[in-house]
Amino acid sequence: MKNNKLELNSNPTLRDFQGYVAEMIKIRGFDKETVPELFMLLLEECGELAKAARKTQNIKSDKNSENFHVAEEAADVLIYLLDICNYLDIDLEQAFRDKEEKNKTRVWN
Repeated sequence: MKNNKLELNSNPTLRDFQGYVAEMIKIRGFDKETVPELFMLLLEECGELAKAARKTQNIKSDKNSENFHVAEEAADVLIYLLDICNYLDIDLEQAFRDKEEKNKTRVWN
C-alpha cells in the first residue's frame, strides 16, 4: 500500500483487512484517536447498524430519521473493531481462532 493508494487483495484474510485498516487510518489522518474515542465511535456505528437492521425488518421507527444502509453500517462496525484491535495489538484472526477452539469444547444448551 503506497501513498493514498490503498489496495486489498482479491481474497483477503482477516489479517489483510486489519493491515488495510491500519494503513487507511494513517493515510486519512485518524491515527491520533484514543481507545475511548474509538469505542465511542464503534458504539455509534453499532447503533446505526441496529437502526438499519430495524428498518429492514419493518420495525417502527421515526420516518424523519436518516436512512442507513445495513451493509455499509456493518462495514463501519468492522472498521472500528479492527482499528481498536490494531491499537491494542490484537491479532483478531488469531484471537478468533483461539476463542473458537474454546467454544468448541463448551456445551450449548
